[in-house]
Amino acid sequence: MNRTFASLSVMAGALALSACKTTAPDVLPPDPVPSTGETSTGGTTSQGPAVGSQAHFEQTINGQNVIYFDTDRYNIDSADAAALQTQAQYLARYPSVTITVEGHADERGTREYNLALGERRANSAKNYLVSLGVDAGRIQTVSYGKERPIDPGTSEAAYQRNRNTHTAITSGAR
Repeated sequence: MNRTFASLSVMAGALALSACKTTAPDVLPPDPVPSTGETSTGGTTSQGPAVGSQAHFEQTINGQNVIYFDTDRYNIDSADAAALQTQAQYLARYPSVTITVEGHADERGTREYNLALGERRANSAKNYLVSLGVDAGRIQTVSYGKERPIDPGTSEAAYQRNRNTHTAITSGAR
């Protein structure tokens, strides 16, 4: 009986080991198809910036993410309105994108005055975007006053470049 049991044990072990043997498949999987650069979301390509990124925003709106103001002013003129309309169209196309409108001023005036002026400029841009149908909850504002100049110069041209609002992507498309 021990001999029969031993024989059966050896046969069962051999059978178990033979079941583990793998063979090459008869049909190989197809070769990978070259990528077109498009992802499953259809929005990001390897040739361009990611959808919802700051670079994509600036590229799509042709760099119209900065608007400029006259000295001590925060009103939206026709050129500013056109830039903001372009931004609103982008935001309508990508409804999950949120932005921050940064208000800036030139170095003339006190820190407090320039922070308040930068805030009025940022709020003017925000209010215009909201009037174009952008949800106010998607827009934050911040004032940097004279603390973050684009141009560190002291010429009138430098001052003019520093009186602006800059629209930045806070969170991108999902």
